[in-house]
Amino acid sequence: MDETNRVQERPGPVPTPREVWRALLFLLTGIGTAVLSWASLLLVPFVVFLPEDGSPLRSVANHERRRVARVLGRPIPEPVAPAHGRSPFLRSAAAWREAGWVIVHGFLGTVIPVLVTGLWLTVPLALSVPFWWWAVPSGTISIFVPIRNWPEAVVLPLAYVVLAVLLLTPLTPALARVQGWYAQILLGPSRRADRAALAARVETLTETRADAVEAHGAELRRIERDLHDGTQAQLVAAALRLGLADRMFAESPEDARALMLEARAGVESALTELRTVIRGIYPPILSDRGLAGAVRALAAGRSMPVSVDIPEPERRCPAAVEAAAYFVVAEALTNVSKHSGATHAEVSLRHVGPDLRVVVRDDGRGGARAGRDGSGLAGIRRRVAALDGVTRIESSARDESSARDGGGARAEGSAHGERKGTTLEVRLPCGL
Repeated sequence: MDETNRVQERPGPVPTPREVWRALLFLLTGIGTAVLSWASLLLVPFVVFLPEDGSPLRSVANHERRRVARVLGRPIPEPVAPAHGRSPFLRSAAAWREAGWVIVHGFLGTVIPVLVTGLWLTVPLALSVPFWWWAVPSGTISIFVPIRNWPEAVVLPLAYVVLAVLLLTPLTPALARVQGWYAQILLGPSRRADRAALAARVETLTETRADAVEAHGAELRRIERDLHDGTQAQLVAAALRLGLADRMFAESPEDARALMLEARAGVESALTELRTVIRGIYPPILSDRGLAGAVRALAAGRSMPVSVDIPEPERRCPAAVEAAAYFVVAEALTNVSKHSGATHAEVSLRHVGPDLRVVVRDDGRGGARAGRDGSGLAGIRRRVAALDGVTRIESSARDESSARDGGGARAEGSAHGERKGTTLEVRLPCGL
């Protein structure tokens, strides 16, 4: 946790000057949202007509969530919008808690920073008293008692400064923690929302794990079918040719030799098909050249130009994640070649926090959606969802291509006017 977040940590015996300064700065920046809170109070009489997200109340609350989250070191999630209907704001518990925060923060968010800042400003003012107390009538200035002579003008300000610093040093971070505390309580999710989110998460994981098991079974059946219909059939044919050649060898060596050559060709063909099946399980090129090299090889093998943007040095992910990313790129480029009519495609791989972000763009006709037969996008989504990843599709030929992927995250796409083509974005967690 960085220095900014220390404001909200459990306080130590004596806060450091940096912690005190961070706390004071945090309180001062809260004046902005406090002023906005006072302005939002004007909307209370019209609460019945507010939209379901309570805007602009929600906008002010979201700004405070982000501000406090930078200090807490963890995000404060935005509540889920209530159900549609008449006066949705009135039926939203989160919206009423936000309205309560507006009242609390509108008062405390203004009073506390002004009070604390004013007390800190008295410290340099007290230090300056010995330089100008004599210029005003005797007894006009009072620090505990009226100042009438030089000893009092020196000792009393110093005593005040020591006392003020001793009190304000622990008080400032404590008040900052109070501001973060009531923001977290009023703007954070309620226990009911936490339980609902947990239940939704469990349901999502149950669905994705079921999809993963189904996909695993389908993959095993595909491998079995490929081995049975291809490799096994060719090996059986080669064995029959070798047996026939063995019986014919004494009477017709030339015919036996021809059969042996055919059997050899069949075995070589079977080995080629076996390698293809193995590459479908886990491409050897990932082990040999890494994900970046494997993706560049995929791009180089396409009939159209494909540009690849992968930063160096490459950060490795677990094998399952790299395999999923490889197959996503392979399937996406196949879709581009078969369905889009594109003349150019782009592939980008980036590490964004703990996730691997894969983006495939093309300049084709667009109109891609995960539910279309033969597009392969549904398979991509299932593969990504099995790893708790996120799939997002944007395609210019459709007004919207929103879909909820198996990982429980919303995948949205929208038309962009003159912009053509399709963008497939996938995020895979690298910390499996």
